[in-house]
Amino acid sequence: MLILVTGGAGFIGSHIVTALVDAGHEVRVLDALLPTAHRTPPAIPEEVDWRHADVRDKGAVADALRGVDAVCHQAAMVGLGKDFADAPDYVSCNDLGTAVLLAGMAGAGVRRLVLASSMVVYGEGRYVCVRHGVVRPGPRRPAALEAGDFEPPCPHCGEALASGLVGEDAPADPRNVYAATKLAQEHLAAAWARATGGRVAALRYHNVYGPGMPRDTPYAGVASLFRSALARGAAPRVFEDGGQRRDFVHVRDIAGANLAALDGTRGLPEGALRAYNAGSGLPHTVGEMAAALALAYGGPEPVVTGEYRLGDVRHITASSQRLRDELGWKPRVEFEDGMGEFATAELRAG
Repeated sequence: MLILVTGGAGFIGSHIVTALVDAGHEVRVLDALLPTAHRTPPAIPEEVDWRHADVRDKGAVADALRGVDAVCHQAAMVGLGKDFADAPDYVSCNDLGTAVLLAGMAGAGVRRLVLASSMVVYGEGRYVCVRHGVVRPGPRRPAALEAGDFEPPCPHCGEALASGLVGEDAPADPRNVYAATKLAQEHLAAAWARATGGRVAALRYHNVYGPGMPRDTPYAGVASLFRSALARGAAPRVFEDGGQRRDFVHVRDIAGANLAALDGTRGLPEGALRAYNAGSGLPHTVGEMAAALALAYGGPEPVVTGEYRLGDVRHITASSQRLRDELGWKPRVEFEDGMGEFATAELRAG
């Protein structure tokens, strides 16, 4: 098959390109080379058809879609950003870009899409109160965060909650601009599928890490920020109390999930979007991740600062059982091995 990978020069996209080439597919890449992600593209395999263009460029998208069998849509502006002033850029890159791509696919007759979504569409994770069962915490309160009270209380009785795994059928509750744009991408893709008879696998990535992450940028993920600090000889700065639970999944496993999803779109009904959580299945706290990375790197040890960002959520870990059961995917990189590799892996300039 000929696969178009938007954002194929990026951190995750470049690993997907490698996995597709290794699997025997023809690959075409469309990437704008946004400076928040990288200054120059990584080495592109000779057999890859490379296009330097923005996914918002209708003409470039139409040209890139010629002869394509399926699309892996990775192109996006990622991370929380610096402040709400970034909102127009996020909406333009993520939502307008997706709309242009989908319109081009409709015109070109391309009917299979793997969409890079995110677990951030859920907002806070799954919480259970001993008195009220499964509950949805309200917005985080600055006064409580300032006082170091980071755990969300039950919205009904105020008691402590137990966190658990989120399933794909949980209601969406995006709590920052990036999350809102990722959910909008899913809605646009679902509308496209219904209108054209297309098939969409939306992979809700967890906290992806691994070689090739961009460094020294406020748009990078927490793993990259910690790794960049260590490279500068500085201690990783862990926000809140370090107890935030996340699912850190290696980028090569995410590339494998994209291959599985490409095959999986064949079996979806026409006009359907199917969401899949893509994580390791083994949650760790941010503090544990920072400690593992610092240990593998050789110090300095992390510093827990008590700082917070209002747009962050406390715990978000989700079940990836649907992806395992329906598409036969499973993660292969263990947490300790992945962090050991990442501690000395080369990062790209951002």
